[in-house]
Amino acid sequence: MSETKKTEKDFQEELLLFEQRKVKALEKIANSLDALTVWFEEIDKDEWSNRVQYYLAEFHNKLVKGSDVAQDDVPAPKKVSKK
Repeated sequence: MSETKKTEKDFQEELLLFEQRKVKALEKIANSLDALTVWFEEIDKDEWSNRVQYYLAEFHNKLVKGSDVAQDDVPAPKKVSKK
């Protein structure tokens, strides 16, 4: 019976450690997402607008719509003229 309690205690400690690792991982993900948000806010949107639009369309066509989208539906990248 003593061994069962010890095993249960070990199990509870492992669960606590696992929860702590999950929290640390989520904090790292949140920090990365925050850094990306700041970067997106700071980019020159006029220069990047066509490029971002193209990649968002690619993401939408390939991942959101699924793999049944024909390649003809994907818009060709537009060249951005430098001012």
